[in-house]
Amino acid sequence: MGQDHIRYDILAQDALRGVIRKVLTEVAATGHLPGDHHFFITFLTGAPGVRISQHLKAKYAEQMTIVVQHQFWDLKVTESLFEIGLSFSDTPEKLVIPFNAIRGFYDPSVNFELEFDVAAIEDEEEGEGAEITAYPVAPVERVVETDADANPADDGSKAGASVVSLDSFRKKN
Repeated sequence: MGQDHIRYDILAQDALRGVIRKVLTEVAATGHLPGDHHFFITFLTGAPGVRISQHLKAKYAEQMTIVVQHQFWDLKVTESLFEIGLSFSDTPEKLVIPFNAIRGFYDPSVNFELEFDVAAIEDEEEGEGAEITAYPVAPVERVVETDADANPADDGSKAGASVVSLDSFRKKN
């Protein structure tokens, strides 16, 4: 197989992260989520650019899932990150999350999910040539760690669906 000088894998990943950016930008503009939409966003807490309190970092040393639903404030979205205010055990917190730190995005109201292999991005930056995969998936079974105050009505558990990988669209020799 020939070498991919264009890096379609990175372009596809950036496009899918653009979906999250666009959705959050629209929510920030209106100040609320439309209809029953709400989001579970999982991110790596140690990724470059992530800013969370030391308390949250100690509790979620590797990754954390936040729920954007009823109580959030000061949502600001830029090209590379978003800032959001959330409450954890009645303590207000400001989080800064770069889009590159996101591992997953899930909207259970419409059964839409994106997953990103963030660890592969770190390998790529270190020059190890790892593949980067990002693809929309329908959840098969999902366990979400959230703060007790979040108390989402839907835990995201769904059954059946298929995972589509970018590899399935690559030309094979």
